[in-house]
Amino acid sequence: MSYTHLTKTEIIFIEEYLEFGLSGRKIAEKLKRGHETIYRVIRALKNGLTALDIHLNYKANKAKCGRKRTQLTEEERAYIEEKARDGWTPDVIIGRNERTISCSMRTLYRKFKKGEFDVNTLPMQGKRKPNGYKEKRGKQSFRRGIQDRDNDHPNYKKEFGHLEGDTIVGRHHKSAVITL
Repeated sequence: MSYTHLTKTEIIFIEEYLEFGLSGRKIAEKLKRGHETIYRVIRALKNGLTALDIHLNYKANKAKCGRKRTQLTEEERAYIEEKARDGWTPDVIIGRNERTISCSMRTLYRKFKKGEFDVNTLPMQGKRKPNGYKEKRGKQSFRRGIQDRDNDHPNYKKEFGHLEGDTIVGRHHKSAVITL
C-alpha cells in the first residue's frame, strides 16, 4: 500500500468538517484516510493555522526534499568549457580522469542539455543520414541473367578465367557460403 499526501482540497474539507463538529475519526472515514493523519491536521488547525497555511508549509517542506543540485567549481567549469571547445564529449572529459570533476558523465550531459554549457561545442548528434536513406553497400547495382552470358562473352567456354559465382546466406545472416 502506498501513501499519498493530503491534497489542498482534503485539508480544506478537514477544516470544514471540523467546523461542523465532526470528530477526527468520522472525518477520516469520510475521506478514507488514516485517523492519525487527520488528527495531525486538526492539531495544526487548533494551533491557529488555516488550511492554506498548512498547505503552504507542506509545499515549503517538500521543496527541501530530494537530492541537492550538483554545483561545479569555477575551475571545473573552465576546464569543461575548454575541453568541449576542443571537441571532447562529456564522457571523454570525465573518462580521461585528467582532473577530478564532482559529477558523473550523465549529469554533465544533463548540464549541457539544460544550457549551462554551450551545446554547439559538442560534436554532431542525432541522425547522420536523411530520412528515406537506403543502404546501398553489398547490393548489386544491376542483375545479369545467365542467359546474357553468351552475348557478353562469346568465348566463354573456350577461355579460362570466366567464373560464375553465387552467395548463399545462412539463417539469420549468421553464416555465408560463396561458390565459384
